[in-house]
Amino acid sequence: MRRRSFLGNAAGAGAAVALAGSAAGRAFARNDEITLAVVGINGQGSSHLTCFSAVPGVRIKTICEMDERLYGGAEKLARSLGVEKVQFEPDIRRVLEDKDIDAISVATPEQWHSLMVIWACQAGKDVYVEKPVSHNIREGRKAVEAARKYGRIVAAGTQQRSFPHVQEAVRLLRSGVIGEVYMAKGLCFKPRESIGRKPDAPVPQGVHYDLWLGPAPQRPFSENRFHYNWHWFWDYGCGDIGNQGVHEMDTARWGLGKNTHPRKIHSVGGYFAFKSDQETPNTQLATYEWEDGKILQFEVRGLYTNDESRLMIGNLFYGSEGWMHLDIEEKAK
Repeated sequence: MRRRSFLGNAAGAGAAVALAGSAAGRAFARNDEITLAVVGINGQGSSHLTCFSAVPGVRIKTICEMDERLYGGAEKLARSLGVEKVQFEPDIRRVLEDKDIDAISVATPEQWHSLMVIWACQAGKDVYVEKPVSHNIREGRKAVEAARKYGRIVAAGTQQRSFPHVQEAVRLLRSGVIGEVYMAKGLCFKPRESIGRKPDAPVPQGVHYDLWLGPAPQRPFSENRFHYNWHWFWDYGCGDIGNQGVHEMDTARWGLGKNTHPRKIHSVGGYFAFKSDQETPNTQLATYEWEDGKILQFEVRGLYTNDESRLMIGNLFYGSEGWMHLDIEEKAK
């Protein structure tokens, strides 16, 4: 199958649709064990392997990774976690054809997120997918439609909502601890060095580059657009506003009590200081305004900067009777 055929064949990817009924029925019947495939092992995928392997009743059968050079390290990590006889597969379609797999966790570049969710739902699998759920709005809507159509559980990686101190902070905000909350600000002050410039190069042996690209536009291979640095290119990522920003804006929106779209959005920014291949901003300020006038701000500072109220990554909430400092790793103050 050619890369561009992926989207056109999403409605019937391999045997995905045919599997939906039998896989879903078996998953509900055998609820004492969940068989999982981890999709993407570099970076956050290693965290998925580590965390899911520690959950009683979860059996990790397969690691789906498009760079075979990572298999050795992944197998070593799996063994250290007590995961024996893990299988490796570079093609997500083959994973979804496996009737033994109940669910997948997705830790790939963002261009793949929604399509893997859709395919997995069609195949009768449940999904944990890293944030952002989609590379663009339309894809995200289609992923939601698929989850509802096929009756699957799809969880997104906005895990700050599970942090006890974040839950307590929201409870306090709801109780009026700082009065009426009229504005929230999310911060991502992560100084990042230049990625420099790297020329296009032959695809390394063991890298299934066509699978890695998936629905993204065809481009020559470059190490600068590959592992992790894909965040800084529009074809695959959205910069830090779509990286750390998803967490902090989700928490800010939760604290504001907003679950609808804002009325107005304004954003400015750019890429400053360095000359490199990076396309996304390293400095950005976005403002969202709702019908009732409440405001959410989010700021990316990827260069050298001061903090705000001793905060580099987290949220600030402003109310009619006070303000709150919410660090992602500390209790609210």
